[in-house]
Amino acid sequence: MLKFFVLFYFIFSSFLNANILQDAIDNAPEGSILRLPAGIYKGNITITKPITIIGKEDGVVIDAEGKGTVITIKSSYVTLKNLRITNSGDRHENLDSAISISEGKHCEISNCVIDDCLFGIDMQMISNSIISNNKITSKDLDLGLRGDGLRLWYSNDNIIKNNSLVKSRDMVVWYSHGNEIVDNSGEHGRYSLHFMHAGKNIVKNNHYKFNSVGIFFMYSKDTIATGNTVRSSLGATGMGIGLKDVSNFTLKDNSIIYCAQGIYIDRSPFEPDAKNWLIGNKFLYNAEAIHFHSLSENNILKNNVILGNIEDVVNDSRGAKTNKNDISENYWDNYAGFDRDGDNVGDTPHRVYQYADQLWVYNPNVKFFYGSPVISLLNFLAKLAPFTKPIFLFEDEKPIVKLH
Repeated sequence: MLKFFVLFYFIFSSFLNANILQDAIDNAPEGSILRLPAGIYKGNITITKPITIIGKEDGVVIDAEGKGTVITIKSSYVTLKNLRITNSGDRHENLDSAISISEGKHCEISNCVIDDCLFGIDMQMISNSIISNNKITSKDLDLGLRGDGLRLWYSNDNIIKNNSLVKSRDMVVWYSHGNEIVDNSGEHGRYSLHFMHAGKNIVKNNHYKFNSVGIFFMYSKDTIATGNTVRSSLGATGMGIGLKDVSNFTLKDNSIIYCAQGIYIDRSPFEPDAKNWLIGNKFLYNAEAIHFHSLSENNILKNNVILGNIEDVVNDSRGAKTNKNDISENYWDNYAGFDRDGDNVGDTPHRVYQYADQLWVYNPNVKFFYGSPVISLLNFLAKLAPFTKPIFLFEDEKPIVKLH
């Protein structure tokens, strides 16, 4: 009787520890479609062949039980749809993720819910793939300890569309080119979208709020960002859009609202004889609408709206050559000129100066009191009767007088 019990125990234990989903994947021919009924399936699965896995109804859960990556894909032509993927490990050095996908093409991950996973979707050397309609959340950790919701690493020509990233760390696009990033949203993260060494990407109609930084472009070129909305970037240095050493960029019809810094321009354009175009953007109710840092010339700023900001322009560096930018036909709510001929263009240029008395520009400790009645009074007095000659930053030769 005892021998029978021991044998039954080992058989039953083996059954419990078996990974039914992994066995089904291993035994399926290439190109198969697995339609999973509702239930909880053990994670830590690996896919090495073209296959499609679809939750045929709600309630299909793949759970890694707090260990490692939930799903690892090492193949092209893999599709995952309508799954809940949860409970990865928490090891940063292993990049514990909901989905790790590498060295493939023509894959699709759509309509999935990813939660309680350190990293969301980790894409390494993936091309011509679609990531769409996913909801991604990291583990319940402090911001700096979370993983990235979505990572593109040497991944080109992908479509990233209509994904929601909430309480993850960053979405990063590094060394990746030709991607379309459209209609996504991000909340309560650090960098809602962060580019490094990336080019020829399209960033369109995304919505980001309550992050530390909206969109930051670094060491990149040949990219179009249009129709994006960034609002309420958090903290004293919360940033809407940042440009760091970038060239041949077009930023058009974006809206930046309620941020500490609307747009931050640092040594951009970077390449000789290159330009950046900032056209038709709205900088609304920010602490600083436009912030220049370091040498920044040959930018073209036209048809933008600068409205309701505490400071329209800040330059925190000597020799930034802000007057070497082409700035015209923008609306400035504090323009003090007239339009006697009624053509909606100011009769005199809109000149922008910086006053040396504004200590908060160069001293972060003073900036703590920014917006207080005392600093507001000092700023007013500096403009009314400056103690030193103000620094000329630039002029808009054809300021727009009225908004239509």
